[in-house]
Amino acid sequence: MESRTEDRLLGTEKDDTAGKLRERIWAETKKLWRVAFPSIISRVAAFGFLIATQSFMGHIGETELTSYALVLNILVRFINGLLLGMVSALETLCGQAFGAKQYHMMGIYLQRSWVVLFVTSVILYPFFIFSGPIFRLLGQEEELSRVAGKIALWFLPFIYYFAFTMTMQMFLQAQLKNMIIGWLSGASFILHLILSWLFVYKLNLGIPGAMGAMIISTWSMVTGELLYVFGGWCPQTWRGFSKSAFSELWPVVKLSLSSGVMLCLNITTWEFMVSLGFLSSASVRVANELGRGDAKAAVFSIKVNLCTSLCIGLFFWVLALVFGHVISYAFTSSTEVAKAVSSLSVLLAFSILLNSIQPVLSGVAIGAGWQAIVAYVNLSCYYVVGVPVGIVLGYVAGLQVRGIWIGMICGVALQTLVLIFITWKTNWNDQVKKAHERLNRWLLEPSEESNENTSP
Repeated sequence: MESRTEDRLLGTEKDDTAGKLRERIWAETKKLWRVAFPSIISRVAAFGFLIATQSFMGHIGETELTSYALVLNILVRFINGLLLGMVSALETLCGQAFGAKQYHMMGIYLQRSWVVLFVTSVILYPFFIFSGPIFRLLGQEEELSRVAGKIALWFLPFIYYFAFTMTMQMFLQAQLKNMIIGWLSGASFILHLILSWLFVYKLNLGIPGAMGAMIISTWSMVTGELLYVFGGWCPQTWRGFSKSAFSELWPVVKLSLSSGVMLCLNITTWEFMVSLGFLSSASVRVANELGRGDAKAAVFSIKVNLCTSLCIGLFFWVLALVFGHVISYAFTSSTEVAKAVSSLSVLLAFSILLNSIQPVLSGVAIGAGWQAIVAYVNLSCYYVVGVPVGIVLGYVAGLQVRGIWIGMICGVALQTLVLIFITWKTNWNDQVKKAHERLNRWLLEPSEESNENTSP
């Protein structure tokens, strides 16, 4: 009789434990999607601007499509990756500041990031201005280089759009106010499709029409974000422009550059834009919990985020394997080009699978402030493993694009394994101490910060 009673008690205890675990998972999942969903919409829209424009370019002409792809793959993706990585430094600082309730510092961190990214963008401008001669030096045909040079000039406003929108997204999502970003992203993407159809198909404006539609739609989004931040919807975190934005810039530059190297070489696909949403979620949740001082909550968030992103990655992996042969027809009318692209669908599928894990781990690194360490990991994985393997397979073994892509997959796979090992071996209680040391080192008291404001 006593044995049965004990069994019932043990069973009840197990049920209670399982119930509490389910409640914790559900609570963490809600927090995850509160950040991830608007971020996914924003990333998909940002990538969608480029891909929708590429689709319209393909229907203008093959030369225009090839030239646009040249600019996109050589210049835009690298520079966007660099700026995205640099912006992730703001993600670390704002996330940890919000967790530590240092709300007044978040606006200062945002302004410091603007200063750093503005200077960086000016430095990057010559790559676009002189892109025509650069492409000729790289051995591209004269006509392609000439058209690519014209298209590259239209991307100059896009650099600043990207810098502004990504910094404000990091600023807002750290305080769980990024739903406005999702709405603005969706609306501006719909506007982009309408304007592209009108300018390219109805008015026959060609390259100026396609690129002009992208500029108008992206900057309409920036305008909405600025109005939201400046209009009083962030009273605790935005207190006007401050002279403090021009102090302590060198630590921000170092963290930003490490972040830029960490992210600038990642592969960009539609599914990767979804995974970047989980990167943002992992970063915000880990940064918030470290700033709050709860190491166990940070670890639990990592586990839930990884499992969720991996499940979605598996779904897209299956889609890429099943429908990879038809996707390319959305971007070109040429059967020959479509078949060539479709032959790479298996590699795309496995890139998708890896990219469902790697961004979450990168988000963990951003939330913890490990950008410098991960930068070294990325450089080693890509340049010591990925690039050499790609060169051997692509040019020595004669696999061409397929071989280069296999090399990149090898680099990403090694990078993922290293990040898993680093995350697994981390003492998260030590990370809490380091987060507090970082925040206290740069902390300005609210009264001190208010005296330095140049506007209310």
